[in-house]
Amino acid sequence: MIRVAIADDQQLIRAGFRSLLEAESDLLVVGEAATGRDAVALARRERPDVLLMDIRMPDGDGLWATERIVSDAALDGVHVVVVTTFELDEYVAHAIRAGASGFLVKDTEPVELIRAVHVVADGDALLSPSVTRTLLTRVASGLSAPPDASRLAGLTEREREVLALVGRGLTNEEIGAELFLSPLTAKTHVSRIMAKLAARDRVQLVIVAYETGLVTPGVVPGE
Repeated sequence: MIRVAIADDQQLIRAGFRSLLEAESDLLVVGEAATGRDAVALARRERPDVLLMDIRMPDGDGLWATERIVSDAALDGVHVVVVTTFELDEYVAHAIRAGASGFLVKDTEPVELIRAVHVVADGDALLSPSVTRTLLTRVASGLSAPPDASRLAGLTEREREVLALVGRGLTNEEIGAELFLSPLTAKTHVSRIMAKLAARDRVQLVIVAYETGLVTPGVVPGE
């Protein structure tokens, strides 16, 4: 079972998410929170696999709560998915930097919500190309330091190629197709890169790809 928690200050939203999630045989909702502080307490108490986190909440917003959960070594297995409105991309940028494993918009299709929970619980990150490219470009454009490729010194040439594709938002299947590898081999490369770069998840790899210059903001190779 995948254990899921919901943090949102609107009871109707929480009820709607709970209803969708509990309709799946392999998902279990272990708790709800209406404030940022309560979300942190819920994470520490229940240790859910996935925590759906609203941004705008009283008593510590979702960004504040995400930072505290991600920075707590005891909560390493808790993956935060930020839930926001499409217009608030600057908040999503902050959430990615805070360590969120992905994000959803509140009017997302039910099937996408379920997919997001499974993807993130599996240790991947929710990086939908249709939404993420603009947001991650925004993150990258806000970087103050020049690209520092020295962080990639421990990677092989193939691993650099894979990291660049991760930075473009490609899935393991898409990376495999691009480089003529099996999805499993692509996943193995991604896991090794994460270990070498001490990255918590795939979202952090995307940030590294921008920070090191492997991916240039607003430029997508092949398009």
